Amino acid sequence: MSNIGDGFKNIFLAGIGAMAYTGEKGKEIIDQLVEKGEITLDQGKELNEELKRKAGETSASMRDGALEAYMKMMSPEEREAFAAKAAEFAAAQNASDEEEASEAVVAEVVVEEEAEQPADKPAEE
Repeated sequence: MSNIGDGFKNIFLAGIGAMAYTGEKGKEIIDQLVEKGEITLDQGKELNEELKRKAGETSASMRDGALEAYMKMMSPEEREAFAAKAAEFAAAQNASDEEEASEAVVAEVVVEEEAEQPADKPAEE
């Protein structure tokens, strides 16, 4: 079972690494062009944003392709176990996201209540 998790982790990390590498190299090239005056700073920023978007798309495509290839190598039972584990991770992350969102709402309400209190009246504890 740990083999499935390790494979998924490696696929994910490879996608992130490819995206980071592409972004770094693209920024270097754009910075060099800006220095030479071949493009303006605004054009460089636009090109950099476009490069980041394309790198993200490429990374997602690579990750999906690697995941598909990895799943083709699995037996039906391994694919089911993998899908169950992925669903478990997704459910845990969704619960964590919901908890963080509710904590942020509570904190916002507290800040608003404190702001509404008159300055000469001490806050109730």
